[in-house]
Amino acid sequence: MGHESNASREQTGLRVLVITAVAAERDAVLRGLRGDARFDVVAGGVGPAAAAASATKALAAAGYGLVVSAGIGGGFPGRAEIGSLVVADAIIAADLGAETPEGFRSVDELGFGSSRIAVDASLAARLTEALQRAGLPAHTGPVLTVSTVTGTAATASELAARVPGAAAEAMEGFGVAAAARDRGLPVLELRAISNAVGPRDREAWRIKEALDALEAAGAILLEVLR
Repeated sequence: MGHESNASREQTGLRVLVITAVAAERDAVLRGLRGDARFDVVAGGVGPAAAAASATKALAAAGYGLVVSAGIGGGFPGRAEIGSLVVADAIIAADLGAETPEGFRSVDELGFGSSRIAVDASLAARLTEALQRAGLPAHTGPVLTVSTVTGTAATASELAARVPGAAAEAMEGFGVAAAARDRGLPVLELRAISNAVGPRDREAWRIKEALDALEAAGAILLEVLR
């Protein structure tokens, strides 16, 4: 994280915390942001628990006006192709609930809270439109947070049925969003698609292409928030 004083950072406008899972994602975002002092980008670890802990720690240490969960992820076939970008219109903990004889029941159905966190809808729409104007393939839709990455067609179909319109899955968004919600801060989730959600085929993954797309998206995010 940066070392500028609070006063000098506040003069630059909205301060933004970006949480990625790993260093490669962090570095891609940083390249896109081109050293803009308004942004702190943290590789917070894999999974919702690590992401929530890292976001909470960063938010306690400094004042921010926006939190972004960013990284690569899987795209649902027919909704987000490999190499494209997804801007979440909702962040959903897709496997937070219980198995029952009748099938999966979410925490919402169980009465234990909510598995869905809203994003800043206006900003998400502006970012999506800006990405598309820049010639980048960008989609919007629910982004699912899972603790176990999908590896079969059956699980992919079940998730798609559970959350109609699901565009992407990743492992950190809900944790980051929960930390932002606890602070009363708006949140976005941005995913660059490296693979299709479904049968696990590492040979078909395009991680470099997804990281390049994430870098390009960082540059557009920078312009949108000017």
